[in-house]
Formats: sequence, structure tokens, C-alpha cells
Amino acid sequence: MLDERYRSRSLWLDGVPEPLAPRPALCGDLDCDVTIVGAGFTGLWTAYALATVGAGLRIVVVEAEIAGYGASGRNAGFVSAGIAGDAALYERRAGRGAVDRAEREMIRAIDEIGRVIAAESIDCGYVKSGSFRVATSRPQLERVEAAVKRARSRGLDEEDVRLVTAGEIRSQIRIEGALGGSYTPHCGRVDPGRLVRGLAAACERHGVTICERSPARRIEPRRVVCEDGVVRAGVVVRATESYTTRLPGELRRYLPLLSHMIATEPLPQAVWNEIGWAEAQPIADQHYLFVYGQRTPDGRIAIGGAGSSYRLGGAIRERDEQRAPVRARLEAALRRYFPPAAGARVTHHWGGPLGAPRDWSMGVSLDRRSGLLTLGGYTGHGVVASHLAGRTAADLILERESELVTLPWVGHRSPRWPPEPARFLGARATLAVLASADRYEDRTGRATRRVGLVRRLLPPR
Repeated sequence: MLDERYRSRSLWLDGVPEPLAPRPALCGDLDCDVTIVGAGFTGLWTAYALATVGAGLRIVVVEAEIAGYGASGRNAGFVSAGIAGDAALYERRAGRGAVDRAEREMIRAIDEIGRVIAAESIDCGYVKSGSFRVATSRPQLERVEAAVKRARSRGLDEEDVRLVTAGEIRSQIRIEGALGGSYTPHCGRVDPGRLVRGLAAACERHGVTICERSPARRIEPRRVVCEDGVVRAGVVVRATESYTTRLPGELRRYLPLLSHMIATEPLPQAVWNEIGWAEAQPIADQHYLFVYGQRTPDGRIAIGGAGSSYRLGGAIRERDEQRAPVRARLEAALRRYFPPAAGARVTHHWGGPLGAPRDWSMGVSLDRRSGLLTLGGYTGHGVVASHLAGRTAADLILERESELVTLPWVGHRSPRWPPEPARFLGARATLAVLASADRYEDRTGRATRRVGLVRRLLPPR
């Protein structure tokens, strides 16, 4: 059954209270003002921004599966600030002032997401209580200190991000082995499955048409060709992220990396009394193959990371979403960081593809001659960056002058990845070097230089 298949994609989709029956598919041809390909956060935030300005636009969203099927329904649920991309690249392109404004817009977007959640009565466990970066070795602590120093150079102060001691972390969350870290108030926790499904329903209430089980076969100037019809529009928005690589001629647009998570059963209060975590702040350690986690709204620990995988040729396959070696690494991290939960049953293990651009930087571009608008490339900041990108896309479509359309990723196009087997070999080599670096630092407590071998291939962090 389709409902069972969709629920098996993640803890978040499994917990959606309403049936996951697909909305009606596109059947025949349609004309509209704006058509959006992809009903994840990017497409839905774009649709919502357009539908709520009172412009009376006819908006049609076409989706290959169901709303939230991709990364939007499978991610960590961090509503986090931080630039999605390389600050140095953006500065070279648009200047220091644009980068500073981008940082502030990402921060403001967190509260704007919270406002929409409240206004649309979306029950998704949203809590804004900040987040911790946690160091468990001296080299990790040095990386945290360097990250805070870089934040200071971009104009962020103690109220935005600050160093914290092991005792300060322990007073909130008892993470075994924590030596210190940093804290920012600019982060929230959410159940992303309920958020993306609630956002789809909100779009429909505002007049947006969503056609599910309607994969786009071709995206052409001012029209989208689907299996059972063509949608013609003044503007076509490609909001397909990693799935862009399935479109003709777009195989090298992104590197579709598969990231994994696990989740425990709901933990008894006695365990939470030992762990703490009452304010549900998202956390991330500072390994190169880092682990991140949240306390879920229903009282589980959900953690992910420990490295991403890449399939030769960029294939995206459901059977790759559960991998025993990755699950074992995540379960080991769970037991290591949270000993009181070591005996908890792991009920969910899932994975999902994220679209990594070659320069690890996001872009929002509108070609007015063809009517094609493309956006994506968030590399770990998708919950907030997709919201900001969607609002930016709406301003570009409506030709509205705003601060958003002057941000440094507007008009940016990342270069394409090289052909195979270079992509595959590069991805494998990078993973091996980072894993080796983590083992060395954990064993010796000393920083390693071997990461320099692959640094140019790594995202900024």
C-alpha cells in the first residue's frame, strides 16, 4: 500500500496523524500563472509566499510522490540559522555587507517560520530554545572556538553565539564526554514531517492546487511536461533539489548524498530525568563525520549523521535508505553520548538524499526570457534556507524590490560536478579521509592535518 510505503520513509512521516493518501494526480493540460515542480519545503514555501500576498495568482504544484516525500520529510528537524553556503564565496560575489545581511535574514527567518506555524495552526512540535555544538575532544573544542571567532568577524556577538563550558552544557543536557562547545539562541526544533504536510494543507487553503503522483518528465520554457498532462505557466519554478539529477541534462547539477537517521522508542520519564534535555535544544558534535540529534516532540532521541553515502552514477534508490553499517555507527553514538538510553529500542532507521552543489552554496535565479526559476543547494540548512529562498523567489516573480532580492545567493549558479567516475572516487576518498581523521583525534586527542587533503571538497561549517 502507498500509505505504508510513505510512512516507512522516516519517523516523521510515520507519525503524521492523517492518511498519506496521494492528492489527485494531474490529468490533462492546465494553464496557470506559476507552476512549481516539487512539493517539499522549497516548493511549498514558494507557493505559500505567492498565495498569501493577495495577488490572485493561479498556482499549481506538481509532485512526483506526495508532499514531503523527499528531504523535507526526512531531515533532522533543525530550524537553524547560519548561512547556507560559503561566506567567502558570497563576499567575493556581492560584498561583505550582503553577507552580513544574509546572516541576519537567516536569523529572522526562524521567527517567521514560527509565525506561519502559529498562524496556520500547524501542530509540529515547534520549540525555539537554541542549540548546542558539543566538543568531545581538544581538537573539536579548537574547531568550535575557531567557528565562534569567524562568527565574530561577521558581526555576530555574544547574544548570537557564545562559547560554553562543559558544566553549562551539563546543566541542560547530560552528554557523556562533553568538554565544552558553543550555544546559539537562533535555533528551534520541529517535527519536519508534520510541518511540511501542514504547510501543504495551508497552501491549499490559500488556493494553491497540488497534484501528487505527477512526476515531471521535462521542464521547458514556460511549461512542465508530466506523464499525464502539460502545465503551462508564465513562470516555472524548479524546486526539486537532489531529484533535479533525474531530469534530462541535469545529472551533474547536484551530488545526491544520502544521509541517515535513527530514532529510539519514546523514553520513560526516569531516563529523561537522568539525561535532562527539558528544553529540547538540537545538538551536534564536532567530529568531521559529525552526529546531530534532537529530543522529539513525543519523547524519543533522534540522531543522524556519521557520514553520507553516494551511489555511483548518482542513483537515488529507496533500497539504499537503510544501511546496516550506518545504523551501527549511529547506535554506537547513541550509547556513547546518552548512556541512560543505551537499552532503548531503536524503532526507526531511515535515509534521504540531499542535493550538494559543487561549491556547497545555495542559489536563487530567475531567467525572465524562459520563465524558469531555479532554487536550492542548502547543504544542511534546508528548513530555514528553503523558507528564505521561497520568499525570495516570490519577490522575484512579483518583481518586488526587497532586501531579499539583493542577498548574495540571488543569481548565483554553482558549477556542475565532474563526470563519473571522478565524482564517485572523490566522494569515497573524502569519506575515508574524514573517518580516518576522526579515529585519529579520538584515539590521540591531537588534531590531524590529513583533512587538508580533501578540504576543498568539504562544505563550510
